[in-house]
Amino acid sequence: MEKGQLEIIEKILKAEIEQNTRLMNYWQEFSNFSNWQFWVVLAMFVLPLIVLILFIDRKKVFHLGFYGYSVHVFFTYTDVIGTERGIWIYPYKLLPLLPSSITLDASFVPVAYILLYQYTLNRKKNYYFWMLLLCITFAFFLKPLMVGIGLFHFHDKENFLLLFVGYVFVALISKWLTDFFIFLSKTTKWSLYNKNIDR
Repeated sequence: MEKGQLEIIEKILKAEIEQNTRLMNYWQEFSNFSNWQFWVVLAMFVLPLIVLILFIDRKKVFHLGFYGYSVHVFFTYTDVIGTERGIWIYPYKLLPLLPSSITLDASFVPVAYILLYQYTLNRKKNYYFWMLLLCITFAFFLKPLMVGIGLFHFHDKENFLLLFVGYVFVALISKWLTDFFIFLSKTTKWSLYNKNIDR
């Protein structure tokens, strides 16, 4: 590694350490256990997981779990892009070391998507129609509510349409990825692994 490159890396690391210290101080002052916002964020994290455990279709648990994990991953990516680009921020977080959006990324949104996906599978409903309604609800009702009570904040001008596009992207890519892996599980076509076993 070149000297100039190493110096830049050291500056980046130092800035990240300083930023983490600022975030820790911010959490201790504004986002700790003594604030009602912390308890709302905690409830939005814990309650959906309890609901999921109670109501997930156990016969399809791996199918739904793969889909939900895909939602979690892609929703996290979109949130990270939004926060790192300075488009939005979550002012309250569960713990200072966790990402600020973990409540939505790891629980609230994936659980809602899973349960709606389960509904469309079990009732043979149109996934795209019902998921579009959920995306509209999240982008134009839930997020404005979160803005109103201070749990979500746009850095500049509010752009709920951008959020809607993100929700739709996550719904589409998660469904298509799940469908692709289900397709792979039902065919040996293009599988070098199965061809080697047959020999």
